[in-house]
Amino acid sequence: MPSPEEHTVPAPSVDDYFGRGGVLAASMPGWEDRTGQLEMAQEIERAIAEKRNLIVEAGTGTGKTLAYLVPLALAGRRAVISTGTKNLQEQLVRKDVPFLESVLGQPLRVAVMKGRNNFVCIEKLAEQERRPSLSGIEETSEFALIRDWVEKQKTETGDRAELAGLPADSKLWPRLDARREACPGRKCKQFSECFVTKMHQRAREADLVVVNHHLFFADLAMRADEDDFGPIIPPHDTVVFDEAHEMESVASQFFGQVLSSHQVEDLARHTLAAAKQGGFASSELEAAVKSLRASAKAFFALFEDFQPRQVFSERATFRSDHATQYGGLDAALKGLNSTLSLVRERSEETQLLRGRASEIRALLRVLLGDAGDVARVEAEGSSALASVADDQTGNFVYWVDKRGNGVYLHATPIDLGPVLDERLFRQHASAVLASATLAVEESFEYIRGRLGLHSAYESVIRGHFDFRRQALLYLPAEMPEPKAREFPERAASEIQSVLEITRGRAFVLFTSYRQMREVHRIVSKTLEFPCLLQGQGSNAELLDRFRQTRSCVLFATASFWQGVDVPGEQLSCVIIDKLPFAVPSDPIVHARTERINAEGGNAFREYQIPQAALALKQGFGRLIRTASDRGVLVLLDNRIQTKAYGRIFLNSLPDYAKTADLDEVARFFGR
Repeated sequence: MPSPEEHTVPAPSVDDYFGRGGVLAASMPGWEDRTGQLEMAQEIERAIAEKRNLIVEAGTGTGKTLAYLVPLALAGRRAVISTGTKNLQEQLVRKDVPFLESVLGQPLRVAVMKGRNNFVCIEKLAEQERRPSLSGIEETSEFALIRDWVEKQKTETGDRAELAGLPADSKLWPRLDARREACPGRKCKQFSECFVTKMHQRAREADLVVVNHHLFFADLAMRADEDDFGPIIPPHDTVVFDEAHEMESVASQFFGQVLSSHQVEDLARHTLAAAKQGGFASSELEAAVKSLRASAKAFFALFEDFQPRQVFSERATFRSDHATQYGGLDAALKGLNSTLSLVRERSEETQLLRGRASEIRALLRVLLGDAGDVARVEAEGSSALASVADDQTGNFVYWVDKRGNGVYLHATPIDLGPVLDERLFRQHASAVLASATLAVEESFEYIRGRLGLHSAYESVIRGHFDFRRQALLYLPAEMPEPKAREFPERAASEIQSVLEITRGRAFVLFTSYRQMREVHRIVSKTLEFPCLLQGQGSNAELLDRFRQTRSCVLFATASFWQGVDVPGEQLSCVIIDKLPFAVPSDPIVHARTERINAEGGNAFREYQIPQAALALKQGFGRLIRTASDRGVLVLLDNRIQTKAYGRIFLNSLPDYAKTADLDEVARFFGR
């Protein structure tokens, strides 16, 4: 008689799914075997089984989405996938997961989680019906669209992404969404029917929870300040960060603090709208709001002479020199709180408004260096804000930004490593960091140091594309130094020569707006191809125009360096003017550089070069997106050849064919 062991069927592994004879190949006509995809899936499977962290750089074309979905599905435990964008969330749920379900032959319980402002609030919708406060035909038609979408059961999720026809810049939506600061939680009579409540319920029942980095780190930062919904993301053992190169930037936003002139104006506007709709308007409340607006205008006007992204280190001196304006805003926030406390007719709404006034007041005091008692700050604000108030080690850099007509006061962590080590990596059995750009010269030392990831498996997986055949890296000879006066003219000349060969079809990417505008001015005068310039429309509009316009050229900056996908011949060239070193005077860059040097390190080698090398990989990564793409990459910065550190950049890039001969560029295109 056979022993029980002989009848044991081994659990399926990723080896059964990938490769020529695997389940995926049998399920998908035209399946393309990718060695790197199997290798990545095996690494993730091992990390989950052994409860270890993993950093994996998977080159473009690896097929990394299925490489992590399959081992997550086979593990049989709840996992979280955190993506760089909401668009990637949608792709996972609408395309990749359904395909995997068809392969597995069984459904996967998947939940998508987004920030609360993506969902409509049923109670606000009902209140608008009871007490209309709409103005104009536009708001009336938008309200009818949203109401019908909800009431006629056209939506199960209440997610704005499902709602066609609502303008992206709708002014009504923010008054109807489910954002936290205007939510009474369990006290709301619609709590059980709330779309946010249902989102949480779906997540608690799911095998895979799909979030984006902003929501993940918002949840991580707010864990000590849970509302009636509890933690945003349910307990899980494994988390996969897709586009993990964005983690430090996003996490810095949520473990820091920001106070803007817009926040104060939003409070004033919401107070008046709520008072009108709720029937508790009064001359006293109107006077309190008027005082708040006047004092906010006077306070934020003090930053008129500040430059965008300027260090704000002398906060105590500033507060002392402008005690009248600072004290006026502080008193106006306190006064609004007191006035709202006298209102009885709408206690839930007024309590929410009072809470916002207290939080903004606590934030004002902390960011101006007038924190006082940390416990009081935590009571009036949050524990995250209290961590800034209790900054004994000087781990925050304070700075001012100006965008449009808004003023923003920031406190940003200098070193996130200890925070992420404690709150993220020690709390999960396995954290998988995946991206096409994580390694510098095949080393993960930089990313591990920035994120505080001390122990992890590491793997660099080659991309699936034949870069030596598909791409040519052109490094022009005898270019002047980027700081030289003649550089813009010479750069414009090289760009024009290349674009005439490529017949347009190019991104020309710059490290500064000034350089972008100057070169565009020179080139667009004589180039026969359409030349788009960033700023002439929204980024989405420009990208659509580029895709639809024959032989188009787009001149742009950092916002087009990553997350942009234009496969095919329409994008056949990417030109970058300079090595993308971060601006040394930027408050965050300067603070982190100073910290590394003060601790005995070499910030240029340990921070600035690796950061720029990864950014260059991202920029060049726009070009080759499919196995059939071909094109030329151009770098006009001669430092990659004249400086010793240039080899670090070259060694970090894929194995492109290289040339300094423009004729070879022409031959590449068969000219």
